[in-house]
Amino acid sequence: MTENVVCTGAVNAVKEVWEQRIQKLSEDLKREKQFQQKIVQIWEARVSLTKLKEKVTREDGRVILKIEKEEWKLSNLLKLTHLDLSMNHFTTIPLAVLNMPALEWLDMGSNRLEQLPGTIERMQSLHTLWLQRNEITCLPETISNMKNLGTLVLSNNKLQDIPACMEEMANLRFVNFRDNPLKFEIILPLSKSTDEEEEQELFGLQFMYTYIQESRRRAGIRFVYSTD
Repeated sequence: MTENVVCTGAVNAVKEVWEQRIQKLSEDLKREKQFQQKIVQIWEARVSLTKLKEKVTREDGRVILKIEKEEWKLSNLLKLTHLDLSMNHFTTIPLAVLNMPALEWLDMGSNRLEQLPGTIERMQSLHTLWLQRNEITCLPETISNMKNLGTLVLSNNKLQDIPACMEEMANLRFVNFRDNPLKFEIILPLSKSTDEEEEQELFGLQFMYTYIQESRRRAGIRFVYSTD
């Protein structure tokens, strides 16, 4: 009877040892697999950086990054917060840029943009957008859904109107519509003090609100005339 108990205890001890070894081996294999995956990611990153460096050139003292389709994917930059694509030949904002969830600051000045995509509202994290010196003729209504946008520069474009929906952009603190062929000429009231006059942006927020009010007023007059 005693011998059977000793035998059973020995078997249990051996079983426990093997279970521990199997568990350790399983954990080692798991760590090795994770390490291999990390090595692959590191090499993929190195390859991407190598390709990226090949796209960097110098022109007139400026460092230029040439982006070509499929060779360097902007869509992989999910944590990018600042992006400068100014002084290029973009005719539209790339879809990959619209899909960057963390992007807060974007400069696409001095390009060939003719219009903004209706899906620009996807850029919910964006607080600063530079679009000066393009060929933009109109703004989409969806721009008013960019709730975090605080700075919007649209100087030197081909805008003929300012959409009324921009009144709803509560966080907008700075805007510039200078040098656009807008339909209505707006003259802002004189400031009460010299300091206010210096701080006042002639084509800024006050200009935008006044323009929208004038646009509504004239639209109302046209409606009255058309019903007579």
